[in-house]
Amino acid sequence: MPETPEGLLARLAAMGIEARTTTHPPVFTVAESQALRGALPGGHSKNLFLRPAKGEGPFLLAVLEEERKISVNALARAAGAGRVEMAPAEALRTVLGVEPGSVTPFGLVNAAPGTVRVVIDAALVQGHEWVHFHPLVNSMTTAIRPAGLLRFLADLGHRAELLDLPAPGG
Repeated sequence: MPETPEGLLARLAAMGIEARTTTHPPVFTVAESQALRGALPGGHSKNLFLRPAKGEGPFLLAVLEEERKISVNALARAAGAGRVEMAPAEALRTVLGVEPGSVTPFGLVNAAPGTVRVVIDAALVQGHEWVHFHPLVNSMTTAIRPAGLLRFLADLGHRAELLDLPAPGG
C-alpha cells in the first residue's frame, strides 16, 4: 500500500524535520494553487513526472520553481536525459503512489531507489527558506526547509540532483 499523508508527516517528524501542513480544497494546477495559497511564504513548485520515450532507464521527476517556463525537451537536455514524455496516470499511481494533480517529491517515499531520477530546480531550493509541496494529496500543502527535503529524499535512497536552469528569457 502507498504511504498515507499522515504516515509521511510522521516520518518527517521522526527524522526531526520541521514541516508545516495546511489543508485546503483540492488544487490541480499552479493557478489554482496560487489562488488558494494565502500567506504561505516561500518557494512553490510545479512537478513533472516523465518517462523515457523509449522505455529505457528510470523515470524522471522534475521539481521546478512554479513560474519556470521550459519545454520538456529543454528540461531533458538540461538534465542530461534522453528523450522523455509525460508519464501516464497509471505510472504515477504505481511508482509514486499519487493521483494526477498530486505529483510531489514526497511521492518518492513510495518509489524504490533507482526507479526515479529526481532533478530539482536549483533556484527553488537555493532561493527560499521554505518550499511547499503536496504531502501525497492535492488537498494539503506541506512547507519544509530545502535542506530537510534533501535529507529526507537521501534517507529514502533518492539522491536529488540540482539543476541550474537558465533564467527566463536567458
